[in-house]
Amino acid sequence: MTRPPSPYLAPGFYDRALAEGRHRDIVGGRWEETGRLQLALLQAHGMQPHHRLLDIGAGALRLGCKAVPYLNHGHYHATDASRALMLRGRAVELPDPARLPEAQLVEDAEFAFPGLPAHADYLIAWGVFTHLPPDQTAQALARIAARWPEPRVLLFTVFLAPGGQAGPLRQPDGVVTHPDRPPWHLTESTLRDMATTAGLSLTRLPDRLPRGQVLWRG
Repeated sequence: MTRPPSPYLAPGFYDRALAEGRHRDIVGGRWEETGRLQLALLQAHGMQPHHRLLDIGAGALRLGCKAVPYLNHGHYHATDASRALMLRGRAVELPDPARLPEAQLVEDAEFAFPGLPAHADYLIAWGVFTHLPPDQTAQALARIAARWPEPRVLLFTVFLAPGGQAGPLRQPDGVVTHPDRPPWHLTESTLRDMATTAGLSLTRLPDRLPRGQVLWRG
């Protein structure tokens, strides 16, 4: 049997997780810590309540349950491979679910971005590309850059393999990443080549993130 490029794409993964009440667990844990950090980073890069945010790979709205109350009504949109997962987060994690219309939660496993606004001030893809092989990460970055050209702020995370190290790599927080299966890592030169092809200018940011992920601004 062929292994799916991401564990999230295994048949029945979301159905089982939601039936077991594990909507927080499957988005990587550290729920409160990571949600607060994501919002703080967006604010540090200038996001204010009047801005419009697209949360790519939003999962169960770990960021959304912090961002929706902060942003003006209607200014948060989200995508994920599972709309059911986002809807579960909306129902049980948002202080006021009515502030987030269900239509603003878009199922999108292909980074096609259907039905989303033509303008977004901020886009964030946290822990998304760590679950995707390099060709899909490159495709996603290209589609993001084409759909939402500057001015806008894009923040995303990846695992890096320093010095082009081959084989598995233990990251600073202990997670083991791989060049050929999830969780995936990239070399910095590979990522920069992807960005150049996509028309993105990247800045590597110094913030220390959970599990040793590296934060980038594009």
